Amino acid sequence: MATNVLLPQWGMNMEDGLLVKWLVKEGDSVEAGQPLVEIETAKINSELESPVAGIVAHITAQEGATVDVGVIVAVIGEPGESVPRPSQSKPERRSRVRSAPGARGRAGAAHVTPVARRLARQNDVDLDQVSGTGPNGRVVEDDVRRAIAARETGAGARRVQVVPAARKLAKERGVDLAQVRGTGPGGRILGADVEQALQGQTSPAAQPDGAVSEVVALTGLRKTIADRMLQSVQSMAQVTLTTEADVTESVRLMSELVSHWRPSRIRPLAQDLVVKATAAALADHPRLNANLVGDEIRLLAEINVGVAMAVPEGLMVPVVSKADKRDLLTLAKETRELAKKAREGRLSLDDVTGASFTVTSLAALEIDAFTPIIDPPQVAILGVGRIVEKPAVHDGQVAVRSMMHLSLAFDHRALDGAPAGELLRAIKGRLEDPAWMSRESEAAPTPGV
Repeated sequence: MATNVLLPQWGMNMEDGLLVKWLVKEGDSVEAGQPLVEIETAKINSELESPVAGIVAHITAQEGATVDVGVIVAVIGEPGESVPRPSQSKPERRSRVRSAPGARGRAGAAHVTPVARRLARQNDVDLDQVSGTGPNGRVVEDDVRRAIAARETGAGARRVQVVPAARKLAKERGVDLAQVRGTGPGGRILGADVEQALQGQTSPAAQPDGAVSEVVALTGLRKTIADRMLQSVQSMAQVTLTTEADVTESVRLMSELVSHWRPSRIRPLAQDLVVKATAAALADHPRLNANLVGDEIRLLAEINVGVAMAVPEGLMVPVVSKADKRDLLTLAKETRELAKKAREGRLSLDDVTGASFTVTSLAALEIDAFTPIIDPPQVAILGVGRIVEKPAVHDGQVAVRSMMHLSLAFDHRALDGAPAGELLRAIKGRLEDPAWMSRESEAAPTPGV
């Protein structure tokens, strides 16, 4: 009996996916669990696997097509079975067919792993010129990195790099990039360079008011962030509560942990203490560890804290699962590993899905307080400001103390100000008196022992 392969929903907010590269063709034999097609979603690239063993009877969506969750993309039949081509049970919401990023143009081209494809796109590497060393000639990350290294050490003719926005603008306006002089690092062609070339083709009367230095297309991760933030502010009744915490004792704890954590090669950060304090406070205030879906407030069994991290393309929010169950050092290790994967473009779907609450910080930018925007369907988010030494009243005396602003945005549809304020007060209290974290760290086994 034939099996329809549907585009699954990897994460509650996933609505569609771009079919980047088919890894099989009609008539191929496949095993259960064998990758069928590379999918690019709003957050990450992944591979859709075959649910059963059999023969690929039909491929119903082509490379470069964006299809909705639940749409049939392939049909797997049994050997010798005659399988009629299916009609889609769910139409596409919109017609959106675009060229797959980094798609291989020549027939019989080797497959490319999602990480290698993303790295090639970020560094303007032509995958048709990269030899694959993976299974069956598949191009892997190391192949792309070698191509980048060879180009930058002068092995072969070095191609001028072009930022994606400039390439898109040149294509839309018919500009020959070979005739454009790049002013970016290493001669990289920027949007401003394409605009400059266009000025020679367009009469002054046709120019808009004000010179445009660069045109940045709202695509990819930036477009996803824009859509999600707009959805958030338009669909929620968001309110922000702000308080100031005296984190002098937390700063002292971080200093004490430096030597204790030295064997692990990890330096304690304020973010570690904030995430740990937040997870512990959420265990006592479960109404904010929740999702609002339709008319249901779903209190979640696990406390999975998303930690917002800046990447060149925008913002990623990898997730520390069961954060309340982690000791402080384990939590710090996991956060560092997630940060490394985010920088290298290696985050998986599991790494970025399932958050029940989010912590975001602008401390590194010397921001004191701000209004964070909730990531739906979560009902709250904590914004963390920088630590500043300043005079404050402590035990009835004015003294120099380490102070930090905390801003909690919550969805007023799901709860009122009192429970939100109680959570914020609990986080503040745990940061002001972190003895419980100190005891926990002392009880944890020393790394390497």
